[in-house]
Amino acid sequence: MAFENLADKLNAAFKKLRGKGRLSAADIKEAMREVRLALLEADVNFKVVKDFIKVVSERASGADVLESLTPAQMVIKIVNEELTDLMGSESVKINMGSKPPTVVMMVGLQGAGKTTNCAKLAGLMRSQNGKRPLLVACDIYRPAAIRQLETVGAQLNIPVFEMGQADPVEIAKAAIVHARKHGNDMVFLDTAGRLHIDEALMTELKNVKRAVDPDEILLVVDAMTGQDAVSAASAFDEALGIDGVVLTKTDGDARGGAALSVKAVTGKPIKFIGTGEKLDQIEPFHPDRMASRILGMGDVLSLIEKAEQAFDEKKAEQMAERLRQNKFTLDDYFDQLSSLRSMGGLEELAGMIPGINAKALQGATMDESTLNRTEAILLSMTPYERENPSCLGSSRKKRIARGSGTEVVDVNRLLKQFDMMQTMAKQMSGKGMGRAMKRGKKGGMLGGLEGLF
Repeated sequence: MAFENLADKLNAAFKKLRGKGRLSAADIKEAMREVRLALLEADVNFKVVKDFIKVVSERASGADVLESLTPAQMVIKIVNEELTDLMGSESVKINMGSKPPTVVMMVGLQGAGKTTNCAKLAGLMRSQNGKRPLLVACDIYRPAAIRQLETVGAQLNIPVFEMGQADPVEIAKAAIVHARKHGNDMVFLDTAGRLHIDEALMTELKNVKRAVDPDEILLVVDAMTGQDAVSAASAFDEALGIDGVVLTKTDGDARGGAALSVKAVTGKPIKFIGTGEKLDQIEPFHPDRMASRILGMGDVLSLIEKAEQAFDEKKAEQMAERLRQNKFTLDDYFDQLSSLRSMGGLEELAGMIPGINAKALQGATMDESTLNRTEAILLSMTPYERENPSCLGSSRKKRIARGSGTEVVDVNRLLKQFDMMQTMAKQMSGKGMGRAMKRGKKGGMLGGLEGLF
């Protein structure tokens, strides 16, 4: 999980403060020393750390904090506010053109995930904003770059415009003409990258920019490269004037320095973050939510948004009605597991819930093999058995196991998980649960999580 080491170290520093009824100036100084070390180890820019510690120390040393009945909470609140401000205070959207198509120029070094995230972002704009994007292959140098863009475009069912090894400037200009003719209201230019910044790369990008006048220039950087990502952002901004950053691979062993430094150093906001390898694992960057997660305070809003995207509204209303009537079946159970799969790993979800230790679920995920095995078991049951699992005796279980290519122990494990989930559903089957599901579609999702812990 992104920022895991930083979060652990910050929470360790604050834990010492929580044990004190009153804070002294020495307590604040010691806590800030540990926060400073934690930020530096996370590869945050030295000047950024220095300025951050100065501001937090000044605010935390005020009388209203030292004399507070809960001074540790006040200090954490200050750190939360300053972290949020450091990362840009609020989320920033893509600049949309006054008339279609909006042209988004994606730039960056090789290896940052530019081509994949170009497609991811196009998919996000289509699913959340109803856009009709067009992907454009302007990288004519990297082997198989065009083929890669065509592959991810096909997986997302997004059209790809390419002209082989032609001049990238001419490709970009022709693509915009093509978009206007075919009703594409957003154009994403996947430009060439290099292993390092050089004059030839920047000259080509400047020529493309001059030719098509993009509405948005987004730099794709790898979160795991730390300060190198910030250096790249500074160089690209100086040469091109970027509008924002797409931070990729935040699900890896990222120390967090790039996210905490790039806005302060370049003045350019992080607009999107890649949260995994799947093509739907990209999301808008919210500084306040990220600061909250770093401090172990959860991210309930993102959790709700993920649930709303994963759970169909009509299905949620039907589920709410079934819960009220205590008619939660194995078919409902499988629907929940399938929806959970589309939301990502359990560790990622747990990190969004205040008070839940995400590390305890490290590596936990609803993988394809688990769901395929569950589906095989359920499909080997008769409709009557799925509606009435209490009828499943030894002989029926053996038949189901044979039919699904599994063992009886797998059938028993599935039934045990279902029993746990059904019990919780009964406990939460009142009107409040129904309202929760209709309002945020999150009731069913949390039920699914409980059955898997």
